[in-house]
Amino acid sequence: MPYDNVFIFDHPLIQHKLSLMRDKNTSTKDFRELVNEVATLMVYEITKDLPLVDKVIETPVATDTFKVLADKEVTLVPILRAGLGMVEGVLKLIPTARVGHMGVYRDPETHAPIEYYCKMPADVADSIVIVLDPMFATGGSACAAIDRLKERGCSDLRMVCMVAAPEAIERMHKEHPDVPVYCAALDKCLNSTAYIVPGLGDAGDRIFGTK
Repeated sequence: MPYDNVFIFDHPLIQHKLSLMRDKNTSTKDFRELVNEVATLMVYEITKDLPLVDKVIETPVATDTFKVLADKEVTLVPILRAGLGMVEGVLKLIPTARVGHMGVYRDPETHAPIEYYCKMPADVADSIVIVLDPMFATGGSACAAIDRLKERGCSDLRMVCMVAAPEAIERMHKEHPDVPVYCAALDKCLNSTAYIVPGLGDAGDRIFGTK
């Protein structure tokens, strides 16, 4: 897809771990740990443009000016429930981030997104917002979540997923062309039940062992 705001990770560690996640025989424990690890590895690219400021620091040898992160809040917004599996991995590198929660599920017949829960920091509009969802299939849930966040005044938004389908990328490009998408893989397509092919199954069920 020739969209400037789509970033696909080709790092060997990410690709290896993602392949293990795809294996239907991978246990719930291992799958959960792999989601966590891949999320951590993705943080480097997702945050490469975080603002920096100068700070005077005294080392054991001398005093000089160095770069530190600016006082800019970062808010993680996992889309329930599968997005929760990515939170810990991101927090490992951004431990000061706040965590909002967005509950959106896909109607099994129409595949349309239905919101059932939303809890955000009061000043979420002033922060960098990272939306988390392992599977970016139809794009409906993510676009609905971003709609709600923009209604709250959020303008610096990033969508982060493990596996994306072309249909979701296309939808995001049409509805929210200003929001960059970061993914570990762009798969072939959706099947008749809107699952990503080849994909890795239902990420929520595999993270929480519910199927």
